[in-house]
Amino acid sequence: MTRAPANLLAVRSLLLTHLNVDPKTVRDADLEPAEVGIVGDPAHRGGYHCGSDRVVTNDYSVVESSRDRKGLTLDAAALDVGGFSVRSGGRTHTLPSFSLWCVGQCAANAADTRDIREIIYSPDGTTVKRWDRLGKRTSGDSSHRWHTHFSFFRDAIKAGRDQRPLFRRYLTSIGLIEVAPTPPMEDPEMELSDRLKRDTGRPQRTVDDVLADLSNLRNWLVSAPNSPGVVDGPAPNSPLAALLAAAGRPAVDVPALATEVLRVLTPQAIADAIPSSLAKEVADELARRLVA
Repeated sequence: MTRAPANLLAVRSLLLTHLNVDPKTVRDADLEPAEVGIVGDPAHRGGYHCGSDRVVTNDYSVVESSRDRKGLTLDAAALDVGGFSVRSGGRTHTLPSFSLWCVGQCAANAADTRDIREIIYSPDGTTVKRWDRLGKRTSGDSSHRWHTHFSFFRDAIKAGRDQRPLFRRYLTSIGLIEVAPTPPMEDPEMELSDRLKRDTGRPQRTVDDVLADLSNLRNWLVSAPNSPGVVDGPAPNSPLAALLAAAGRPAVDVPALATEVLRVLTPQAIADAIPSSLAKEVADELARRLVA
């Protein structure tokens, strides 16, 4: 006989846990157990509420998709959700708003909706609409004015795939399930042989290479050129190589340097260097100092 599969029973339990009347809270949801159904009543024949013992010839829930043909078992592959009203996050959430949210997620092809074949629902309690992943139908019978029907591809039910993520996301989005705080990330352990994630011009560069280069850089900057223990000097013609080469030149003869400067820096050379616009000011200042 047609049976209710564990993955749809888990969805049913999730919805009833958060949308059923709970006298211990201020919420006043009214989703009752009898309003969340999986297996059709004994007279039900054909459709996703039926397993292999109740399908009919050319049953649309079997023949229109290879996923259904391959997944046909005694399990039902549908879920009905009845009316409710719950106040959360400053808003009232009802069956129509729930249905529209789910349809929106399916239309956007969210990852956790891809096992849903169709949703038959009413956006306003009057008009009946159908979202069909296969694009076969756009409406349904009038009973869907007060309940929303979800059909799942039978292969997903057969595989036992968890169908709660979409419904959990809805309950979280309206504030009925609190989001657990994200624990602080611990620094991952680093191995010396780990390659660097960012490009440094050497794809094989490792953490060990960087540490060695930092040690060398320190030695190059604090040690005299050609000191023992300094490994692999800077590349020829690099700025650091030029700097270190300059640091290793003989000390400057300061007196000789001063004599050379004074030889070049003659009064005429100084006068020639002064712009004409500034010459009179300089002459006046020198005259004032001589008088003083």
